Amino acid sequence: MKTILVKPLITEKNTAVQELLNQYSFEVGKNCNKIEIARAVEKKFNVRVTKVNTLVLKGKKKSQMTRKGRFEGYRADRKKAIVTLHKEDKIDFLGNIE
Repeated sequence: MKTILVKPLITEKNTAVQELLNQYSFEVGKNCNKIEIARAVEKKFNVRVTKVNTLVLKGKKKSQMTRKGRFEGYRADRKKAIVTLHKEDKIDFLGNIE
């Protein structure tokens, strides 16, 4: 089975966008398309999705010095989806934390 929604991205910037534009960010599987993402969000959170934007984040180049010399590599590529919900719908990731 293909993983569609990996995790929600909760940052200060994303929280501000959630309040202003009703847009939520998720890290998604690299092979997922917009239709699959919209259906997964609608099914999991019981909301209406109006638009989905996706972008691929390329992995950074990282290097490390070891006893055997220098080791260079890349972090993994990730795919991010920005989901716009209907103006009456909301997603509460944190629940009622007091």
